[in-house]
Amino acid sequence: MVKNYSEFCKELLKSGFSMGGGNDKGIYAVIPFDWKQAPDNTPVRWHTGDPDTDPWEWRIRVLNERSDIAYAKVFFKSSGYIAKKWYADFVCVRRKGRDYKAIKLDGEISEFADKVYDVISRYDGIPLHEIKTLGGFSSEDKTDFDKAIVDLQMKMLITMCGAARKRNKKGEEYGWNSTVLCTTEGFWQDEVEKAAKLDPNESYERIRKQILKLNPAADEKKIKKFILG
Repeated sequence: MVKNYSEFCKELLKSGFSMGGGNDKGIYAVIPFDWKQAPDNTPVRWHTGDPDTDPWEWRIRVLNERSDIAYAKVFFKSSGYIAKKWYADFVCVRRKGRDYKAIKLDGEISEFADKVYDVISRYDGIPLHEIKTLGGFSSEDKTDFDKAIVDLQMKMLITMCGAARKRNKKGEEYGWNSTVLCTTEGFWQDEVEKAAKLDPNESYERIRKQILKLNPAADEKKIKKFILG
């Protein structure tokens, strides 16, 4: 059983990918329990603020401290981790060799999501609160905005790349951390380029075989949804 951040990263790199907050979908998670179900015999606890034993802290640590692990809402519209060596396969099955313009031309991007992507694509990384400000999104847009952010991550067109706090007029930080987002090309350009040269069917089978290696009891329908988004 994983007991700290270092062990978590080691197991994640070995497995290749993982659900982020427990394994309620029956696929695979390095930490198989969520914050409500943490067993008594583990030091791992959500929302304690301890960077070594709090999985909530790990998601930002991997983005800030490592160059071989991605974290975003990529599985079942929920959070998940993907090791770099598996990233191209996931991009391949989700995007099928297409860039943003081609996916948009195929009618798979909503008008609202297009406006969100337009703001994000102008920056190397931009906090969620600044996307709302620069894009002119109001509180009335919250439902559409949140859906667009998740959909773009699920299509692996954008990804999380850190966290940042708001700043006042004096440049002083305040409030809670806000997710920082960037395009997947901005995050791992080489992996996106590699994905465009792969065969989607072969990438699908590679991921599927790894899932069954990690969890032989995984349901095929859920495996398909996990892989394709």
